[in-house]
Amino acid sequence: MEKFIVDGPAKLIGHVMIAGAKNVALKALVASLLTDEDIIIKNVPHIRDVHLMLEVLGHLGKHAALTGSTVTITKNSSHTCTVPLEVGARLRTSSMVLGPLLSRYGKAIIPNPGGCRIGARPIDRHIDGLKAMGASISYTSDDGYFHAEAKELHGAEITFEKNTHTGTETILLAAILAKGTTTLHNAAEEVEVDNLIDLLQHMGAHIKRTGKREIVIEGVSSLHSAEFEIMPDRNEEVTFAVAAIASTGDITVHNSRRQYLGAFLEALTKAGGGYEAIDAESTRYFYKEALTAVDVTTEIYPGFMTDWQAPWALLMTQAKGESVVHETVFENRFTYVEELKKMGARITYFDPDIKNPEEFYNFNWNDRPVDTHQAIRITGPTNLHNAVLSINDLRAGATLLLATIIGSGKSYLYGIEQVDRGYEHIEKRLCALGAHIDRVTEDAIS
Repeated sequence: MEKFIVDGPAKLIGHVMIAGAKNVALKALVASLLTDEDIIIKNVPHIRDVHLMLEVLGHLGKHAALTGSTVTITKNSSHTCTVPLEVGARLRTSSMVLGPLLSRYGKAIIPNPGGCRIGARPIDRHIDGLKAMGASISYTSDDGYFHAEAKELHGAEITFEKNTHTGTETILLAAILAKGTTTLHNAAEEVEVDNLIDLLQHMGAHIKRTGKREIVIEGVSSLHSAEFEIMPDRNEEVTFAVAAIASTGDITVHNSRRQYLGAFLEALTKAGGGYEAIDAESTRYFYKEALTAVDVTTEIYPGFMTDWQAPWALLMTQAKGESVVHETVFENRFTYVEELKKMGARITYFDPDIKNPEEFYNFNWNDRPVDTHQAIRITGPTNLHNAVLSINDLRAGATLLLATIIGSGKSYLYGIEQVDRGYEHIEKRLCALGAHIDRVTEDAIS
């Protein structure tokens, strides 16, 4: 077991290069299953989830070589349609291989997918869409696998009840080689979805956005080789922006994509955080003045992302006044709050008065666990101090790591494999900016 030992506080100053987007890299790797020809993907981050997905591809008949930040994917001599439990159950994105396997081989067997524990995150929206395209899918509790078959996938009119990023991409990947036309209504609009579409078009897919939240896919008989560079990770950019300002520091981000951070930058400006454009792909984030409390509500794109609310909550512990964070996308995304409270943060839970929660929230309201809440109030500013902390999900992990950097004293973070799922060499990059972080193996400590 590994952990981080962090000595704080530290002011973070310097330059950082943003890595490739996790939420594109994983789907781009899945897309390679749609062809036997070579696929070359550039700007791939060295993160745990990418390495798990490369394992998945290896089991499904692909040879994937990661050199630097480039993955070259070629076909092996044989293939299988089963994702092993020990790999797939640790990676939520493994469920997305359903479409490519069904469209090419008529069969797929995948384990119940894993990932962050931030809510139920059911894949029923994915399953319903695939069934509408002609697939037969059942879940067997005895072995923990979804068993799927399809003589031939065909086009369909599919309307998602709620916004679903991975659901949209799952059906995209299934529809490309399906017979006929598939139209997706209430499809996700995130820029990461468009980046995946760009890759698929390079491979020969016929995909168009024909209206607001509408995508039309014309099935083709085959796809071909492609070379593609994925976009930088805007969630990582927000993490370093918060790191700069919360630590009263000054960080210039390269590979910046501030054009996709509108809701965050608007809230940051209101709070008194500093940022300026250096050039088209470089943005400086810096502490400018004492911060003021600002409320945020998470929304689907182009709103304030759910992935940004945990680091924003940390920033608000350093702001004067009372701020509110209202989570509408997932039903259990405040696991970091109790950990911040250990460090002295003043945070309370509450539930906003919503007349029609079933319609208002983007998750299935009936999946909401007992004793969870959809909003928090943060009172600041607070001088955070050291603590022993546990990490439960990716963005919470990055948030708690930043908290220990700005807090006083020596802190210990457990569950750091969650951070490794989405951030490349995070402690080395933060140390290069002035943080004091040691990654240690628990057994090595006497």
